[in-house]
Amino acid sequence: MRRLGLAGELRSALVRRVPPNPLFDALLLVSLVVLDAACAAAAASPAATATAPTTAPATTAAAALAAGDEQKGRQADAAGRVALRRDVPVYAVHTVVDQAVCAAASQSRLASYKGLLNGVLRNFLRGRDELLERALHTTRGRWNHPEWWVRLLERAYPDDWQALLLAADEPGPMTLRVNVRRNTPAELLARLRQAGIEAQPLGAAGIVLARPCPVQQIPGFEQGLWSVQDAAAQQAASLLAPADGMRVLDACAAPGGKTAHLLESADIELQALDADAGRLERVAQNLRRLGLDGPQVSLRCADAADVEQWWDGRPYDAVLADVPCTASGIVRRHPDIRWLRREADVARTAALQRRIADALWRTVKPGGRLLYATCSIFPQEGRVQAEQFAGRHPDALRLPAPGQLLPLPGQGAASLYDGFYYALFAKKP
Repeated sequence: MRRLGLAGELRSALVRRVPPNPLFDALLLVSLVVLDAACAAAAASPAATATAPTTAPATTAAAALAAGDEQKGRQADAAGRVALRRDVPVYAVHTVVDQAVCAAASQSRLASYKGLLNGVLRNFLRGRDELLERALHTTRGRWNHPEWWVRLLERAYPDDWQALLLAADEPGPMTLRVNVRRNTPAELLARLRQAGIEAQPLGAAGIVLARPCPVQQIPGFEQGLWSVQDAAAQQAASLLAPADGMRVLDACAAPGGKTAHLLESADIELQALDADAGRLERVAQNLRRLGLDGPQVSLRCADAADVEQWWDGRPYDAVLADVPCTASGIVRRHPDIRWLRREADVARTAALQRRIADALWRTVKPGGRLLYATCSIFPQEGRVQAEQFAGRHPDALRLPAPGQLLPLPGQGAASLYDGFYYALFAKKP
């Protein structure tokens, strides 16, 4: 997914009319990505390729790719070398072609396309330098994002848009949030060291792992000692600052990371809503694992914007409005998001956010707080939304909050954060 834009441009150049078979198209795109990585590895280290357990076609391909102008070769291989750093599987060139064709032949719906697939991949090998050069001069091929996405970021962040796009193609770190009701960050760090897991503290209750690993390999998961939660998302509880005895609403709760963090932070009465019953069950499961379920917690499947459906009329001291969004801030963790979204989705989600925020404001008691949050980096879902909310509600007092968090390198601990937006409001008495 992180190289789908480049693969799409290559496919467009190699196949005039792609057969109307989504499975074939998917196989072709994946094959082009893996084949390009194989070529880049061969070109970058022909000596290593020659000693590897491969047969003649890979060595021949490496020699062909290494021939010609050295500077042009470096440029042509740039995308492929980046792929190697991102853990794209690297195989011998001939192996990629052979296995792709075998995969097509093994499926009844694809068998008739195996000749076409073989021809396209071999044409790519013959013209790779020129094809890559052309593809990397297109917006989609260069940045591996839809053109509309690139355009929005360029307009919103004229100094940082390129860095944002590059950062989106680097997998984010794995960050844990310590369940302080069951252990401390120091205690969990000691357990991680004993298990041979390198990690360091981050913020008040966060721990960032040097290398991601399956949760089952990290001690303390089943015992509810920690949760996986990005450092940016961990800011929500401290910003809302629940205190013992407060009545708190988590309006769009699933999958429950922030819900749990609020309950870990203070002895509160909490109501959690979500419009999806299946996702709400995940909230319940997480709370049980962490030992946070009980009579003080109420879970309800409901539309947060339809207040009459679920609100009993008792105002809340604090409301968390982690509203639905395009999720453009977490694309490094979910690279498919960029291809699933459409430009019209930005305006659609912004309208939904306005409806939810306005409805929830009714439930905040005078002197209470509402925290508006989105995992988006599009201003329409963050800064613009907060400014318009303040304009619609003269009884809303803007309080200090981080605003837009950007997943940019070279910003110390903040470079570990996903893209997030926070705005905090107090209701005037």
